[in-house]
Amino acid sequence: MTEILQPGQQYPSGEHADQGTSYGRVRTEGVDTTHGAILYLEEITVSFDGFKALNNLSLDISVGELRCIIGPNGAGKTTMMDVITGKTRPTSGTVFFGQTIDLTKMTEYDIAHVGVGRKFQRPTVFEQHTVFENLELAMKMNKRVKSTLFFKLSSEQKGKIEEILTLIRLNGQERRLAGLLSHGQKQWLEIGMLLMQEPQLLLLDEPVAGMSDAETARTAELLNELRGKHSIVVVEHDMAFVTEIAREGKVTVLHEGSVLAEGTMDKVQNDERVIEVYLGR
Repeated sequence: MTEILQPGQQYPSGEHADQGTSYGRVRTEGVDTTHGAILYLEEITVSFDGFKALNNLSLDISVGELRCIIGPNGAGKTTMMDVITGKTRPTSGTVFFGQTIDLTKMTEYDIAHVGVGRKFQRPTVFEQHTVFENLELAMKMNKRVKSTLFFKLSSEQKGKIEEILTLIRLNGQERRLAGLLSHGQKQWLEIGMLLMQEPQLLLLDEPVAGMSDAETARTAELLNELRGKHSIVVVEHDMAFVTEIAREGKVTVLHEGSVLAEGTMDKVQNDERVIEVYLGR
């Protein structure tokens, strides 16, 4: 589900409706990343009626990093993302966005507001609107009713939408109703809608679930293009896809709510513990 601001909601001071996104560098305005990390989870525990969905989980994500999170069902991957986005409150521990923003003390809206965007597994787009209109609706701007009634896109804003259309492989489809897109195209459109919000951290939950092989390959290309320009966390079960996007980056393996292993894809694939509990022989 894409985070989109509602009428009457405004952006933090210093954020402007016409601010362009630079796809040549990582945006970290308003977030203290002087130590090189954009996200810290420190000793996070989440208990449900005595069951620990997360058990003293600690990890950090570097600025511009593309981190893959893998693990068996029930490992705590979705709960981890729920904690980061404020949907679930941890029993103990802290989550910091940069050095100073404690996400555990914020609402879901406020977390989206400061630059954390989440895409759920099932795509959620405005099916009765065109592809272009979906991106326009998601654009980071003042959504107050008065400004919306009299709003006209500037050439810069149109250019930004065209740039995103090309990036998500939907240029030439802008007049098509979103409901007529294939499953994979809807996934790309929702990623585009998140990018229109100019997030500094993208959380993607199983982005290639249900895709064809060709769509999966194109999604890998898209995420590789975003690498280094956004900080990205991808939760995924498709190991071929993870191998394609992980490259020499870190892969984190969760098991029973904790980090079981971490390192390059080659390293975790050859870890005996990972083979036993997840990959099999």
